[in-house]
Amino acid sequence: MSVHIRFLGGAGTVTGSKYLVEHGGQCLMVDCGLFQGYKQLRLRNRDPLPVAPGDIGAVLLTHAHLDHSGYLPLLLKDGFDGQVWSTPATRDLAQILLPDSGHIQEEDAAYANRKGFSKHSPALPLYTEDEARQSLKRFRTVPMHQAFEPLRGWTARFYGAGHILGAASVLLEVGGRRILFSGDLGRPDDSIMLAPDAPPAADVVVCESTYGDREHPDEDLLAELRPALQRVAARGGTAVVPVFAVGRAQALLHAIAQLKSTGDLPEALPIYLDSPMAIHSTELFARHLGEHRLRAQQCHDMGHVATMVRNAEESQAIARRHGPKVILAASGMATGGRVLHHLVQQLGDHRNMVVLTGYQAPGTRGATLANGGTQVRIHGQDLPVRAEVVQLTAASAHADAGQLVDWLRSLPTPPRRVFVTHGDMEAADRLRHRIETELRWQALVPEHGSTWAA
Repeated sequence: MSVHIRFLGGAGTVTGSKYLVEHGGQCLMVDCGLFQGYKQLRLRNRDPLPVAPGDIGAVLLTHAHLDHSGYLPLLLKDGFDGQVWSTPATRDLAQILLPDSGHIQEEDAAYANRKGFSKHSPALPLYTEDEARQSLKRFRTVPMHQAFEPLRGWTARFYGAGHILGAASVLLEVGGRRILFSGDLGRPDDSIMLAPDAPPAADVVVCESTYGDREHPDEDLLAELRPALQRVAARGGTAVVPVFAVGRAQALLHAIAQLKSTGDLPEALPIYLDSPMAIHSTELFARHLGEHRLRAQQCHDMGHVATMVRNAEESQAIARRHGPKVILAASGMATGGRVLHHLVQQLGDHRNMVVLTGYQAPGTRGATLANGGTQVRIHGQDLPVRAEVVQLTAASAHADAGQLVDWLRSLPTPPRRVFVTHGDMEAADRLRHRIETELRWQALVPEHGSTWAA
């Protein structure tokens, strides 16, 4: 019997990763992500899946970022009753991210209803914080490199992918086929995370392409961040730094701790981490020593360089504090959360700065700012952008195009086919072309909803 892969997300776009593998009347899903960015993509989150959730036997998560895990509570709400398999660190992060996602959706819906700017009456969250907590009961954890059976007769194994804590590539063996899902691959030279493991042999590879059309610059994060923060501090402004609570927030805190220790930034410059999710994620690094590059003392320094802002009252008080300051707040593409309130407060002042720390998906507010937009829409209002916008290029937690090709090249034997996914169309197609011309392998970019034999 044949094995098929159905691409229900992450196809032709860099968000919403969902890959359904079907064989012998059974199926499982690799990743279960939310769509983010353009409205027409976000609307897919409310569309029913083309397969009944109750028919999906298991879910394998490559990592905890919401574009790979954030649909899980909705899948359970709609009838999924199987196990969710992940590494221990991914489970620990999901315990933070998923309830926070539900909480933010409830807050955003309540705010939209109070202000009356939603087209729906009433505005409803995709799922609640409580529904997200219920989904956590389905998790089963497996260490890296240990074989397990997510379904009877199906074998899987996690391999380190770098990127963030717990991130993995997944090798799935079923029906005589070996299918390798890259997940999001990290950089071999990442300042915090270990380099990805060498990939195992596979018949088919599903490879991400977030940075499939570009190379990272030689300049490091410290060299990029130092002059930006020095500039805004000198003019007495506020730097608002939208960060992903998992990964990017910790990289920025580690870099700021280094800049303060060398005297490149004043010790007295106030730094705030305004994200309970990022605070809890930062604390996890000390619990997972050996799964990243940081020593125990560096984890301590990273966790103490900023004032940890744990509630809404403290968050609101930051805006009333005069003088230079740096505010790190989720989310990384300014799609929701507390960073929106800081942007509302700070975007209109030319002394201030917005520091974008990585990839900004098309259709997000972060992309609008990165592309030089003179206004940005937040909470139903168009706000003028007078603050300086700085786009960091060295903070990315994703492998670039050359590093992706190098990872593929290190496969023990050439695969029969590479599916290029989780990238914008240009990035995915450029990586496809490099795979075909440099590696001489068959590669294609699958369309959303398409099904292919493995």
